[in-house]
Amino acid sequence: MTVLVTGAAGFIGAHLCRRLLGEGHEVIGVDNYADFYPSWIKEGNIAPLLRSKKFKFIARDLAELPLRKLLKTVDTVFHLAAQAGVRASWGTHFSVYLKNNVQATQKLLEAAKDGSLSRLIYASSSSVYGLTPDLPMTETSRLYPLSPYGVTKLAAEQMCFLYCKNYGVPTVALRFFTVYGPGQRPDMAFHKFFKAILDGREIAVYGDGRQTRDFTYVDDIVEANLAASKKAKIGHVYNVGGGHREELASLFPLLEAICGKPVRIRWLERQKGDVLHTWADIDKARKELGFRPRTDIRTGLQREWEWILKLYSAPKKALSRKG
Repeated sequence: MTVLVTGAAGFIGAHLCRRLLGEGHEVIGVDNYADFYPSWIKEGNIAPLLRSKKFKFIARDLAELPLRKLLKTVDTVFHLAAQAGVRASWGTHFSVYLKNNVQATQKLLEAAKDGSLSRLIYASSSSVYGLTPDLPMTETSRLYPLSPYGVTKLAAEQMCFLYCKNYGVPTVALRFFTVYGPGQRPDMAFHKFFKAILDGREIAVYGDGRQTRDFTYVDDIVEANLAASKKAKIGHVYNVGGGHREELASLFPLLEAICGKPVRIRWLERQKGDVLHTWADIDKARKELGFRPRTDIRTGLQREWEWILKLYSAPKKALSRKG
């Protein structure tokens, strides 16, 4: 089977590509190397994949590709490409989020409507829930995105539904909850925390630390994608989370134990767009996809710390590595 992975050089995309190649699939990876974070990190993600004869990499924007022609060779699409980040989505940057999250998704769906895909898996986000009063959050909870980023992820998710109902594009949306693990983007909390600890700096924490998150290890996210490509009901949405939530402040002693270094905290004002709590009800994914998150928070954070040590101890190729 030949599969297309958009955002292939990113955090989740690279993990998914490795797993797909390991299962013997032909993989076409697309990534535009957006400057949201330093390109050397993405280059490191993609380098091992390029050694496989079954992997073809296209370093271009989706908007520039002849997608109809490309999709004729593909059975399944995993659409992970997106402009990420809640806090950066305000103001003048919003146009980038519209282009990369909504318009790119619409272009992909338009190309897919006359094709013969078995599934198009869209990577949605827990950010679509925003201020929903439901905890845990279910797929039928009311959706109140609290950030422009969340609005664009919901818009693209709805676009998938429209093309499914009107043109028969076999879309499935997976709502990811706070993904972490080796390869995590440098703008994400645990990466920033570990880097600060490594450098002997204070951790910057927005809010009072009482906010809770449903943290999901990246390998569990990959498993959910694979299961969705085989078992998901077309046109449906599934939560993909760890199935439990952690209070942020309660994790700092764990970080100290893992790193063997003290954690010093600089408390900052809560940022606009940050929700107080996320918690996924994963009963639907459990029943219909056979999804079972398997990695506990301590094991997952230990693996991410080991990756951080390797990442920043390697010979420096660019000044941006110091950031």
